[in-house]
Amino acid sequence: MFRDWFARNLGISQTRKELVYLEICRSVSLEDISYWIQVLFAAGIATLGLVLNSPAVIIGAMLISPLMGGILANGLALAAGDVILAMRALLNLVLSCLVAISFAVLLVSLMPFKEMTSEIAARIRPNILDLVVALFSGAVGSVAICKEPKGVATSIPGVAIAVALMPPLCVVGYGIGIAISLNRVSGLQVASGGGLLFITNLVAITFTAMLVFLGLHIDNYQVRAKVKEWRDTHEESIWMQSILERLPAYHRLKKIGTLPGRLLLIFVTIVAIIFPLNQSLSQLRREIYLQQQDNRIRRAATDIWQKEFATFPNGEPRSYIGNISNSQKNNRLTIQLQVFTSRQYTPEEQSSYVQQLASHLEKNPELLALKLIEIPTASNEILRQIPEEKPPEPVITITQLQSNFLQEVQAALIDLRLPQPAQMINYELITSPLEPLSVRLVYLSERDIDGDAQTLLADSVRNRLDYQSAKVIMQRIETAVGVISFDQDKSTITPTNAKLLDRAAQILQQQPNLMLEITLNQDLTEPLDTVQERSQAITEYLQSKWQVGSNRIVLSTGTESNRSVSLKLRVKSAIKRSTGTILESPQF
Repeated sequence: MFRDWFARNLGISQTRKELVYLEICRSVSLEDISYWIQVLFAAGIATLGLVLNSPAVIIGAMLISPLMGGILANGLALAAGDVILAMRALLNLVLSCLVAISFAVLLVSLMPFKEMTSEIAARIRPNILDLVVALFSGAVGSVAICKEPKGVATSIPGVAIAVALMPPLCVVGYGIGIAISLNRVSGLQVASGGGLLFITNLVAITFTAMLVFLGLHIDNYQVRAKVKEWRDTHEESIWMQSILERLPAYHRLKKIGTLPGRLLLIFVTIVAIIFPLNQSLSQLRREIYLQQQDNRIRRAATDIWQKEFATFPNGEPRSYIGNISNSQKNNRLTIQLQVFTSRQYTPEEQSSYVQQLASHLEKNPELLALKLIEIPTASNEILRQIPEEKPPEPVITITQLQSNFLQEVQAALIDLRLPQPAQMINYELITSPLEPLSVRLVYLSERDIDGDAQTLLADSVRNRLDYQSAKVIMQRIETAVGVISFDQDKSTITPTNAKLLDRAAQILQQQPNLMLEITLNQDLTEPLDTVQERSQAITEYLQSKWQVGSNRIVLSTGTESNRSVSLKLRVKSAIKRSTGTILESPQF
């Protein structure tokens, strides 16, 4: 038979087949403590390597990872139709994945920094090339484990590095950790990407391992008899068999190598591989299309410029392209050219270039824009000529510049949201001739924003402003101002009470978006008029000394039976957006 001939030419004897089958059966034992230690250590090393963006550390985790044994066991179970081995391998693999992911989530939760690294980003978008690598690796790994030990030492490490089973699992744990602690949506996106890569590797290796084990005829009669004899004395196999015997259809699947068992397991494999294959294929197709489109636009823009606009009519060089880029938004294509030129290009020449490029790309000229950046070279007429007919540029005052700048900042920060319970009150822009721009975010909250959340918030502000060197400062205003008290049946503002009211009034003056909520409690032995007199005394004090309007004071009656008055700040309900202020910080 072909399968026996194939096994003989690979140097795999009947004795070796029996030994490999039994070794794989033993490798999925749940009682092997060293196996679980390896899973934990591999998950820890891979997680740290991903967060630290260290390829060397990640490779170390790949070499430790013991998950290859469980996946090959699934492939062997498919080839032999061994339901008991399949269930044991599946249970081992599921528990291993849960342990690795849980440990990664724990590590990510304890880390003070959780930035996305390039090593993590590379594992959240699997494509069909990852699937092909896993297919080849599964085949090589199956052959390597079946051969004599002299070949395994050089093959297995390479297979482990190629498929990288543990890092995708740790990316899943990283994503779940981010979803729990920082951002639910982005964290789940990262976790789903890493999970898709792991499933792709898992299914591909299992599928090719099944084909190799079928080709080697590892499940012949003598091997099955040896395995059955071993299984009758193995506690985990007996336990799994006792569970499976409770299933109604087990009597049709329990025999090793039966056709129903093979068909069932192969069908499950095919269904599982369709999803990652379709996803990766669609993604790769889109990436190739976008890259081809970008290359086509660049090539057309460069060719037309060099043929029609790079030289004078007499053939002398006029300009050359230094850099070219393109961007597309709302079906409108923008070409940016940076050229070194000895003579400025007129608007008519630029319009002609747009028309020719649009015709070549079969695009409406109105949907194509040119952004030409001209860098003067020697004897450039741009430097010699000053057009007299050009009207003078309008003079822009500093006030107008500040107003325009504030409007741009407000548009960038208008929908900025802070983590609960913090509420945005105001932002201040601090300028200095010797330091970069500083942005102070003023917020109202009972507690400080978490350090990790502050880091992400600062990065968001810098990205919105497109100013990566900006310094972002967080300033918290405490919600509770304090508690004042009155003497029995008295409504006089004492010096101690005045200090607390002065503090609240100063905050109201500095932050126009805030209101003061005053809650007055009444002693049961006091008349009702006393509470009204106290509220009137507080209101008159704030209005007369600090000019705090009544529209910024909210009075309410408390439920406590004492003479305390609590002062709290809250944001006006009518506020729709934050307002900005420019502060100057001169340096001498």
